[in-house]
Amino acid sequence: MENLVKRDTLTIFQGKRVLITGHTGFKGAWLGLWLSELGAEVVGYALPPETDSLFNRLGLAQLIRHIEGDVRDLERLQALYHEFQPEVLFHLAAQALVRLSYQEPKLTFDTNVGGAVNVLEASRRSEALRTIIFVTSDKCYRNREWIWGYRENDELGGNDPYSASKAAAEMVFQAYVHSFFQKRRNLGVASVRAGNILGGGDWAQDRLVPDVIKALVQDKPIILRNPDATRPWQHVLDPLGAYLLLAARLYEDPQAFSGSWNFGPSGEGIRSVGDVAEKIITLWGKGTIRVERQTDAPSEAGLLHLCCDKAKRALNWSPKWDFERTVEETVLWYKRVMSGASALELTKGQLQAYMEENHD
Repeated sequence: MENLVKRDTLTIFQGKRVLITGHTGFKGAWLGLWLSELGAEVVGYALPPETDSLFNRLGLAQLIRHIEGDVRDLERLQALYHEFQPEVLFHLAAQALVRLSYQEPKLTFDTNVGGAVNVLEASRRSEALRTIIFVTSDKCYRNREWIWGYRENDELGGNDPYSASKAAAEMVFQAYVHSFFQKRRNLGVASVRAGNILGGGDWAQDRLVPDVIKALVQDKPIILRNPDATRPWQHVLDPLGAYLLLAARLYEDPQAFSGSWNFGPSGEGIRSVGDVAEKIITLWGKGTIRVERQTDAPSEAGLLHLCCDKAKRALNWSPKWDFERTVEETVLWYKRVMSGASALELTKGQLQAYMEENHD
């Protein structure tokens, strides 16, 4: 199957007014740079970036218009919509960590549900808007610990605050679609659910790759709480490429492509946490793992992956980079940047390679 995420396919974004919420986060920074490279007029709206963030390492504030704000502030959002008149929206802003959701449940629900309501309300009042990509998570599905992947029409739900907030955000999204958006024939709207992402520039706490890299740099053992937990691992460019492809299709044919979509890796990308850590150690050239199971640790899913048949058939999409390539590109990014290479040039290089490669 030929993956259609290529430079010529994405020329539709050239000159388009694109709003990204959450552009200071890891995924948002990659997307902001990609859209900038495609010639879009990009505005990002998000909380201030962390000091050591991909956003800062890329110098993204000099490449796109950077606005610091909170999605919980409806008045500020509406003012931005009124001034910028976005044609395309990528909503990524979120409290994105499961463990933090146990420590800050109200913040998690306020951001992931209340913030989503604000973004959708501002979108409802925007006549210029033509395309909405509403990003949630694979954890929006009620986890049955099934051995098969979840489909877009499976039950939503969650036992932890993060998962529940993402399921609730999906329900809010569907309410806005059925109550308001589907009446607008020239507006394409989709919610998208991706797996666990890897890639250079992620420095967030309590995420596997940043924790592994920090331990390796400090010559400390890599501490794993649950090495047997299985996740759908994919390079950040695969889901982002899928979002861009879907946004392009929505812009061209809103009625045909609106709905919910899964974007995950192929079966070989469904690996344990221990597998990922061991692969990084091999590529880094050193490192040890120490398992410290926590009996009183907050509950997290043990087995979770996605069925992406809909995307493969309707969008002709499949992931380009397999597990080996994903981890190789990720480790390469960290090793080179931490040896003094330009994060911007390295990230641009990986973007260019991804768009120019054919995939069958």
